[in-house]
Amino acid sequence: MKFVCLGYFDEQQFNALPEAERQSMEQCCLAYDNELRETGHFIGGEPLGPACNAVTLRMQNGAVAVTEGPFAETKEVLGGILMLEARDLNHAISLMSQHPGVRIGPFEIRSVDPEFAEKMERGGKSATA
Repeated sequence: MKFVCLGYFDEQQFNALPEAERQSMEQCCLAYDNELRETGHFIGGEPLGPACNAVTLRMQNGAVAVTEGPFAETKEVLGGILMLEARDLNHAISLMSQHPGVRIGPFEIRSVDPEFAEKMERGGKSATA
């Protein structure tokens, strides 16, 4: 049985932390990811880019409307995740605007944080190690 775990946090509160504390938090997360890998529980995951760069697509009057920011309305729930390779945000919007799922609900499109993704790929080890 597989599970997708969506991590939520207060970006402003996190960004207000001293750099050393943020890096310590990242190292703790990477260490736990490694623990999960070693025990065979880590299937995969990606850190998301800042929510301020997210967009939400919604079908309105037969056309796809793009709204800046993540979608946060309690009446609708997350129904799935799709990983997408695209040149940039506009390309991603173009691709997902054609997805049949946008007809029945909004899609939030978020970039992957490439710097933290690279750290995850290395298992938290330094690029020079």
